[in-house]
Amino acid sequence: MNKLVVTDTQVSAGIERALQITLRGADELLPQDEWTRKLQRAEATGQPLRIKFGMDPTAPDLHLGHTVVLNKMRQLQDLGHTVVPLIGDFTTLIGDPSGRNSTRPPLTREQIEANARTYFDQIRLVIDVDKAEVRYNSEWSDPLGARGMIELAARYTVARMMERDDFHKRFHGGQSISVHEFLYPLMQGYDSVALKSDLELGGTDQKFNLLMGRHLQQEYGQEPQCVLTMPLLEGLDGVQKMSKSKGNYIGITEPANTMFAKVLSISDELMWRWYTLLSFRSIEEIEALKAEVAAGRNQKDAKVALARELTARFHGGAAADAAEQDFANRSKGGVPDEIAEVALPGAPLGIAVLLKAAGLAPSSSEANRLIDGGGVRVDSAVVSDKGLKLATGTYVVQVGKRKFARVTLG
Repeated sequence: MNKLVVTDTQVSAGIERALQITLRGADELLPQDEWTRKLQRAEATGQPLRIKFGMDPTAPDLHLGHTVVLNKMRQLQDLGHTVVPLIGDFTTLIGDPSGRNSTRPPLTREQIEANARTYFDQIRLVIDVDKAEVRYNSEWSDPLGARGMIELAARYTVARMMERDDFHKRFHGGQSISVHEFLYPLMQGYDSVALKSDLELGGTDQKFNLLMGRHLQQEYGQEPQCVLTMPLLEGLDGVQKMSKSKGNYIGITEPANTMFAKVLSISDELMWRWYTLLSFRSIEEIEALKAEVAAGRNQKDAKVALARELTARFHGGAAADAAEQDFANRSKGGVPDEIAEVALPGAPLGIAVLLKAAGLAPSSSEANRLIDGGGVRVDSAVVSDKGLKLATGTYVVQVGKRKFARVTLG
């Protein structure tokens, strides 16, 4: 984790604070002395700096891991700088090879446009889009044309491109690399030229692409941008990066009750990491909270505060209050305020068949296993008889601590 190193003893208190905010939770700031000078110039002239972050709409939904960089944009936006969320509707046609061991399958234009619309709706939950400069890189990439693409490609060598770690590994591992994949970092770098970016943000896996922006800006006679890399957020397991494919994620559009409960499920150690990368509390507030926990305050209180903050950010304060109450009800064995309503025909119905039909178990055999483990309740009573049949009526059925349904049999 980067530590603040002030290289100029004459920097103002405002510049020092801006550096602290920039470096909070960051992995690298390159070069830091250039960023300091940019901040000084902005302070002297009153001209805000331009902060770029590109997002390829490869999937329709974002999770908390995606918001780590968006949070940093918001922090810099609150300092008065111009943030430029860039929707990569053109670069998505190529596919980002970062961290890949195979060529990324392309999306259709229709898929990209649909995903881009949802991205815009979701990023406004983190940054103030009314004060941001939201752009799409097809604006300048489409007009570039074949001649412009050839001229751009001439500004970088194959030897340097092969220094990139994932290309190097794939080449020496005998895995294919399509020529069009070389275009991706070039096009991302050209985005910085088109936007005259002062700082580009990205995950640690994007470092090569971010530095490409510096190179191409110099090639085109511009002042090169600085680069700020943010770590990849660990998921609910506290080990692997947050990912939908790994099932360790929290989607920012998930229901408030689900989001609140998932945040409370993380480890105490991971909680402080999430505070640094996801919370909008100041560093001083977080350190004060740590001191309170160290002095004997219940650590769960700190986790509840984090769950409330994140849930309120994406769903509003009232929904966060309700989610907290819902979690308390579940913890006490109570029924949540909102549960699924299911109507099923065919009464009387066997309990295993009912659980499967109501979506509370994936199969009848799994339903029987849950019953054997004492994990099934009907109207708060534990079910121990796998042969139980329920007659016509309405029942509150519970599986485990979190799955509920109000089932009406007819």
